[in-house]
Amino acid sequence: MPLARIDVAADYTAETVKIIGEVIYDAMTSTANVPVNDRFQIINRHAKDELVYPEAGYLGVSYTAKIVFIQITWNAGRRVEVKKAFYQAVAEGLHTRAGIRKEDVWISLIDVQREDWSFGNGEMQYAPKL
Repeated sequence: MPLARIDVAADYTAETVKIIGEVIYDAMTSTANVPVNDRFQIINRHAKDELVYPEAGYLGVSYTAKIVFIQITWNAGRRVEVKKAFYQAVAEGLHTRAGIRKEDVWISLIDVQREDWSFGNGEMQYAPKL
């Protein structure tokens, strides 16, 4: 039950944005055991001055104006190895399918509990069983 927030430069094409969403979803299902059809994504395009990153680089990684910020909120409990595999799958997929530099793929994961979601109707679908 992840929620992906994807922020990109305004000049990315609709086709590239579609590929970005597909790659992230594919990586979730193939590496992180996310169920099929569990695809919730919010994609925002931004003007150049709205995507801020260190132009001198950070931790040995350099960035360009084509940076893609990806923030995933998902259930806690995934092992470090799974998260690493997810990062790699996204960076590889975006590079291979969309020509995006791996250095420009920036990802943040937010772990939450199962009861932190409502998928509609004002219900807690994954409420703890008493």
